[in-house]
Formats: sequence, C-alpha cells, structure tokens
Amino acid sequence: MSVNANARQRVAVLFGGPSDEYDVSCHSAANVVRALNRERFSVTPVRITRESVWIVGEEIGSEQGTVIDEAHLLHSTRDELSRAASSVGASVAAAVASLARMDVVFPVLHGRYGEDGTVQALLELARVPYVGNGVFASAAGMDKQQTKRLLAADGLTVADGVVLGPGDTAIDEATRARLGLPVFVKPARSGSSFGVTKVNRWSDLDAALELARESDSKVLVERAVPGREVDVAVLEYPDGTLVAGPPLEIVLPGSVDFFDYGAKYENDAVEFRIPAELDPQLTERLHELAIEVFRTLDCKGMLRVDFFLRPEADGSGGVVPVVNEVNTMPGMTAMSQYPQIWKAGGIEYSDLLTILIDTALAADR
Repeated sequence: MSVNANARQRVAVLFGGPSDEYDVSCHSAANVVRALNRERFSVTPVRITRESVWIVGEEIGSEQGTVIDEAHLLHSTRDELSRAASSVGASVAAAVASLARMDVVFPVLHGRYGEDGTVQALLELARVPYVGNGVFASAAGMDKQQTKRLLAADGLTVADGVVLGPGDTAIDEATRARLGLPVFVKPARSGSSFGVTKVNRWSDLDAALELARESDSKVLVERAVPGREVDVAVLEYPDGTLVAGPPLEIVLPGSVDFFDYGAKYENDAVEFRIPAELDPQLTERLHELAIEVFRTLDCKGMLRVDFFLRPEADGSGGVVPVVNEVNTMPGMTAMSQYPQIWKAGGIEYSDLLTILIDTALAADR
C-alpha cells in the first residue's frame, strides 16, 4: 500500500478481544494511543468487545494536549445500542472495510484470538500492513508446545515437560520421576500467567489441571527450572537489522512464589533490574540466543524472550540459559517489560512505536 508522505499516516489501534487478557489489552492500547506521534500519525481506535463485536471509533484528535487515557479510549469505542446489537459477522466485515483504508494497523491484542495468528491472517486477507509478527510466528509463539519443539529442533535449551490433551488427567510414574517436583501447570495457549499453578505435591495436580483448563483444553506440565529469570527484548528496524536490548531481571519479593498475573500487574514490590547484573559474556550470549529465537520462529518487528539462568550441574558457577517462554506481542502497559527494556536502552516509548510502524510499512509480507 502506498503512503502519502505529505499527510499524516493513518494508524488503526486494534485492541480488546474475547481472551482472558482483555483488560491488559485495553491498558496497553491506551498507552500506545497516547504515545503515538500526533504530528505524523492520525489514530483510529478499533475495539473488539468481550463478545467479539468489532467497534470502529472516531479518529483521536491531533492536538498535543488531548487527554488519552483508558476511559477516553473506551468511550470513543462505546457500545451504542445499534452497534452492540450488530452481529459479530457484520461488525467484523464493517471493521475490516475500515481497516483496509488505513495505512497500517497496530494490533495491541494479547492472548488467544489476537496474538495467535487469527487476527494476523485476517489482516493479511485485507492486504493491510500491520505491526508485529505474522501468522506463523504468532501461532507458533502462542502454543508453548510448538514453541518448544521448534526451538529444541534448532538446538536451543528448553524446560522438560509433558502435554496433556483434552481428557488427559494422569501422568505416569516414569514421567513424574523424570520431571520431579515442583512442576508448573500451564494452559498451553495462553499468556500473562492466567491459569498457571506451581505444584509442589502430585496430589495437587488435578486441581491445577482444572484451573488451567479454564483457559485452554491443552495443558503443559513443566519441570521447574531453578535460577534467575531474565528477559531479553528483540527489535527489528525497517532495514531488517535486529537488535537485542539490555537484559531485564525479574526480582520477586519473598512473599511471591512466581511471576503470575498479580505479580505482573498488581504487585509494586516486584522489581525489574535493567540492565541485569550479568557479566558481559553472558549478556552477549543472551543477545545471540534471543536473536536466534527470533529467526527460528520467523518473527517480524518484535519479540520478548524469557530465560531462566540454570546453574551448571557441575558446581562450576556457570549457568545454562533455558528458554522459558516467548511473547510475540509483549505488553505495552506502563509496567510492561518490553517498553521498559527499550527505554533503558535509550529508545523512548514514542520512538519505539514509530520504529515498529516503520518496520511494518517496510516489510514485504
């Protein structure tokens, strides 16, 4: 799609959706809309309700003093009676027609039906450029089982685990012995630690499986990996250059057992240390591994790779970086790791968004 260099570029910010992460998406979208450069971009919010109705809002004013917060954003895409009564199919068709007139779409969608390749496929069919990862990387990155398979096939170290499909409730004794305790029980296709339980006794497994299956019928039971938790962000520039940001270490207070939803978004005592205190050789290695993950999954635009630094078994003091998870659409809230990493790396939030949009417009999808 050609872009008129003399006019502000039309950006649709797509947010909401029927996943568990609706609220996180709204928080992220408010930050994105507020930070986009008004001199260069005109912004139209498009909200997907929890019921999957798509609502195209009015263009956000270009005045620098315009107040953009979550309440304003939701009001601009309010559920008017005529819109709320619209069928899902009709609302999607009308929204896609509006999106096709945009220069670029910025999906700020987390979880299933937004981060898993479904919306990306729709945007591909509409022939409109969009920020972030394509269909394959989004789908593969959302499914923890498939992510592990792809990364392990390329020689990257991942945590051992077993996948239980719908109806599977038992883990045999040999597998229990191999995994040991504790284990983490996770929905295989969900984010933000929804439905995740740390299991210290096998007698608690059934309850953990039940909780995980509230988010996904496929569940991952994964060996706990001891060690420091470090995240690395990868950013693609319009010319294809890949850069990894300063490593971020997640430091939990003693009262928090693991980095769950509450720790991510509700606990002020959780500390992000940027840059993490690592020796330069380890930092360089993490950068290399994060970019390798980006390429293995055929990512575009952005990726966050979460590592555990597992101590070497020989007691030498060295560590083995273990890929825990990837995030193909990282959170964009004020507390989120991805924008904080790049701010520490010298890229302000507004400039980060501009780079992501320019990369999307330059991409040959």
